[in-house]
Amino acid sequence: MNWFLGVIVILIIIFILNNHRNKKNKTKVLNDLKLNWGKPKTEDSFHSNSIEKYFRNFIYNDEAYHVLSERCADDLDLKDVFKVIDRTSSKIGQQYLYYKLRRIEKNDNLTSFSELISVFETDEILRLKTQFQLNRLNKTASYYFEELVNSKPIDKPKLLKLVYFLSFLSITCIGLSFFSPIFFLLLIPIFSINLFFHLKNKWDVSSYLDGVSQLSKTLSVSKYLADFKEIKLKFPDTQFIKEVEKIKLKTEYISFEKNLDNEFATVIWLVAEFVKVLFNLEYLIFYSFVDAISSKRDALHKIFCFIGEIDCAISVTSLKASNFQTCEPKFSSDKKIVVKDIAHPLIENCIVNDLSLLNNSLLLTGSNMSGKTTFIRTIAVNSILAQTLNICFAKSYEAPFFKLYSSIRVTDDLLENTSYYLKEVLTIKELIDVSQHIEPCLFILDEIFKGTNTIERISGGKAILSYLNSDNNMVLVSTHDIELADMLSKDSFELFHFSEQIENNELSFDHKLKVGKLKTRNAIKILELYDYPSEIIRDAKQIEKNFFN
Repeated sequence: MNWFLGVIVILIIIFILNNHRNKKNKTKVLNDLKLNWGKPKTEDSFHSNSIEKYFRNFIYNDEAYHVLSERCADDLDLKDVFKVIDRTSSKIGQQYLYYKLRRIEKNDNLTSFSELISVFETDEILRLKTQFQLNRLNKTASYYFEELVNSKPIDKPKLLKLVYFLSFLSITCIGLSFFSPIFFLLLIPIFSINLFFHLKNKWDVSSYLDGVSQLSKTLSVSKYLADFKEIKLKFPDTQFIKEVEKIKLKTEYISFEKNLDNEFATVIWLVAEFVKVLFNLEYLIFYSFVDAISSKRDALHKIFCFIGEIDCAISVTSLKASNFQTCEPKFSSDKKIVVKDIAHPLIENCIVNDLSLLNNSLLLTGSNMSGKTTFIRTIAVNSILAQTLNICFAKSYEAPFFKLYSSIRVTDDLLENTSYYLKEVLTIKELIDVSQHIEPCLFILDEIFKGTNTIERISGGKAILSYLNSDNNMVLVSTHDIELADMLSKDSFELFHFSEQIENNELSFDHKLKVGKLKTRNAIKILELYDYPSEIIRDAKQIEKNFFN
């Protein structure tokens, strides 16, 4: 009797200590959430392959208004932009935010997302409660829940009938052992065979179990969130949560081993593992669970999106509370881009600029290193953020709802034996093909056809840029070719430039956008500043004088 009381006392002590630890952890999490509000994450929070999995595995991208290509994402440094804007609290939210950044939905979808942002802007207590729940899904293992949504279902093994038969033998031998001990001895070889199947199955489905282990926790978080009155108003139909609850028991049984994070579970693990092996319970329940997962895949996807949408809304709310100047975009049906104090999120203390284009596109000239390419990237990045997250790094932003294409970082391809020029030809051909779509396109180009000679570069560039600038399409192009400016100024292109200042043999830039084309050059001056031999400088200046006079 004394040993029984001792066990009870130990269990009570463990319960008290565990409860105290949980309260302490909750306080720490809430304090961290308050402290880090409006601040970016640390560099070690980003695991690109895991973050991008949902976007890459999602099979319905063709339903989107527009999906940003790999080229466009690379041209605009979207991975780095994502690191700046990501303030999510869960791994599911982080995956969903990257997906939203690459997949532009229709304009109507932004309205409901904006309303959700407003809920968390005006209710700090709700936001902290929601973040605390989302934080439960912030361990690396939570990335694997996505596999239950998108991965191919596991095929049932051919030996499943044999496993059923072995389970039947185990039950039969246990029943007959009450009449003859010999049947109890027969359990030894049966147990050994079952153990082989048990361990083999664990090995075969180990990666899938990572996702299964997160299902129960994800379901619990979604139920908490759906119970908040303010969230329920924004998501009135949460029947998908009840659908997933139907497989909760199987989930908790299968993921039990993966969730051994407290003393109680560890105490009974050995006994549970013995029973699972003896009757092949884990094996049989797992493949029954696979069928259930397949039947509930749509509901699982809705849970993923439910959590992701909420987390993304809080992330944008945090971004709006940061040191960045931000605004909500205004979308126009006219051919126009009007922005004020627009900035690039990757540039610290970025010099802001204004731009107003009405029924025209932009041709941007400028000195080397003056910021031409950065500026057209700035407009493009803000266009994407406007259309995906309803936020811009500007004082104001007004433009159409674009489909966005780019040609900035073009390189040759040795493996495909493709030259730089041919690669650029193929890239721009894709832009030409989509330019005839009904929806307005925004084309971002840097130094068009710089892989060929001057005469053909200018003549080909002029013809292509004029062609792209048709209907409601708009073109933002930067170039060193002043000759292009003269040609395109008569063809619905407005001219702007960036310039430099040289004082006391030092080169500096103000990074301010100026009207008109650039009238100065600095390439030879830079050679001189960096102590190139005087005969080179003298020869270059003479050639420049003869060529342009």
